[in-house]
Amino acid sequence: MITEILLPIALAVIMFALGLTLTVADFARVFAQPRAIAVGLIGQVLIVPVLAFLIADALQLPPDLAMGLMLLAACPGGASAGLITHLAGGKTALSISLTAITSVLAVLSTPLVVDFALLHFTGSAATTELPVAKMVRGMFLITTVPVALGMTMRHYRPALTVRIEPLAGRIAVGIFLAIVVATFVGQRQVLATHIADIGPAALLLNLAVMAVGFGLAAAFRLDHRDRIAIAIECGLQNAALGIFLAVGVLAVPAMAVSSVVYALLMNLTAIAFIFLMRRSRRRSGGQPDASTA
Repeated sequence: MITEILLPIALAVIMFALGLTLTVADFARVFAQPRAIAVGLIGQVLIVPVLAFLIADALQLPPDLAMGLMLLAACPGGASAGLITHLAGGKTALSISLTAITSVLAVLSTPLVVDFALLHFTGSAATTELPVAKMVRGMFLITTVPVALGMTMRHYRPALTVRIEPLAGRIAVGIFLAIVVATFVGQRQVLATHIADIGPAALLLNLAVMAVGFGLAAAFRLDHRDRIAIAIECGLQNAALGIFLAVGVLAVPAMAVSSVVYALLMNLTAIAFIFLMRRSRRRSGGQPDASTA
């Protein structure tokens, strides 16, 4: 019930709160300069799976854990990436746009990554079939609709939005922290049993993809807020989809362990990243932009 009903509702509330901070112009600016989107897609669709493969291979993970890491890396960005980007001072509209685009591209990219990983780590060849309609519909309802509703309220009821935006933001943060705690409590047995086996690889992957994402954005001379958004988008994966692929598609529950462990670690490093970015901004004397795009 928690995963199937409460979690999607919680994520939708978070996205609605983000929508209250955005305007159509924010997204127009993102798509008017598509270089940031292109760099983000390279990071998410290409670099994340490649680094996952290199780490799993170098650490000689057992086949089920290696496959689990690859399943996780093959997934699109997580819905909470937008909130983390917002709190860290990144470009929220870019993060939300990347999450939406990678979720659509995953229909093509995820089966390719999964089938390659199966052949390499297990020696079995398979053609992975994803529930395309369910994936697209779920992402649309959890992210696009709530964001659009929040933006609509901001446009038509600006005075009301100004009053409720701070409260909505605090609620969104509270929900995110509750999700982190619920993940830990609900999966504590899995974490206790397998954290030593997959934890180092999952943490290394998370830190590596965030660092490479940030560095790649810097190499393409994107601004600081773009770099933050891309780093977070690379680091926060749709772990729920990774678990579904392991249990519901491949029918190997042991492969879900990597996604469970990564889900907790990515949220903890995301919180640390928020504090690091805010501390850096305070030290530099910089002020957040008026736009949260």
